[in-house]
Amino acid sequence: MQRSLSLCAVALIALAGCASGPQTPATTAADLDTAHVARMDAALAGAWRSADNRARDAHRHPRETLAFFGVRPGQTVIEITPGSGAWYAEILAPYLRDDGRYIAAMVDPAALPEGRGRDYQQRQREGLQARFDAAPAQFDRATMVAYDPNAPRFGPTASADVVLTFRNVHNWRGSGQAEGMFKRFYDVLRPGGVLGVVEHRAAADVPADDRSGYVGTAQVIALAQAAGFRVDGSSEINANPRDTRDHPDGVWMLPPSNRHDPSDAAKYTAIGESDRMTLRFVKP
Repeated sequence: MQRSLSLCAVALIALAGCASGPQTPATTAADLDTAHVARMDAALAGAWRSADNRARDAHRHPRETLAFFGVRPGQTVIEITPGSGAWYAEILAPYLRDDGRYIAAMVDPAALPEGRGRDYQQRQREGLQARFDAAPAQFDRATMVAYDPNAPRFGPTASADVVLTFRNVHNWRGSGQAEGMFKRFYDVLRPGGVLGVVEHRAAADVPADDRSGYVGTAQVIALAQAAGFRVDGSSEINANPRDTRDHPDGVWMLPPSNRHDPSDAAKYTAIGESDRMTLRFVKP
C-alpha cells in the first residue's frame, strides 16, 4: 500500500489545425497537469470554505485523496450524500465549475415516512442548498439529484465519470441498502468510470447491524465486486494508527463528532479522526 500518490497526469490533447502562418505551441501534458494542480490548490484555499472544514484537511487529505481517485477537470462527478456540511462539496463544486460537473446526490425526504428520518434529510438538503446559494460564484453550477434510498437512481445510465462516497457505507449496511446503492453506482458510471470509497476501517468484519460506525475492508470490497466493480487500488492516505477502533460509543467519540465526556477531550483530540480505508474501484 502506498502512503501518498502523485496527482494523476492529464492526457495530452491533440490539436488539429489547418491555418497557415505562425502556430501556437502545442499544449503539453505538463502544462495541463500544472493547470489542474493550480485549480485544485485554488479550491482548497477558497475563502468560501468554512474554517471548521478547512481545519480538517490535515485529517482528510483532500488533495491526495482526490488525486488517488483520479478526479480532474472535465469530469462529471457525483458525490453521495455530502450532507449539509458540504465538506467535499466546498472543494469539488468550485473545482469543476468551469470545466466539468458536480452533482450532489441527496436522499429524497418525500421517499421517507413522516418522522425524524424525513425531517433530518430535509434539513440536510436545505442546509446544502443554503451553502450553494450563499456563494453563487462558486456553486451556481452545482446540481442536486434526489434519490429514494430503497430504489436509488443517481442519473442516466453511464452518465458519470466518478462516484464518490465518504464515510457512508456503515449507514447503508445498517439499513439493508448497501447492495442496492453499489449496484446503482455501477449503473450510473461509464465504462472505465471510478468509484471512490473512504470509510471508517474496522479491524475485521463486523455485523451489518454493528453500531460502531466501522466496516471491514473485505466487506466493502465484497459489496463493490458483487455489483460488478474491479478493485483498482487502495491507499493508506487516510490511515490513522492512533485510532484503536474500540471506543465505547464508536467512531462518533472521535473528532469531529466528539460525543464523549468533556474530561476525555484531550484523549480523543490526540487520536484525531478515525482510521479510514481508501479504495478505488473501476467499472470494466
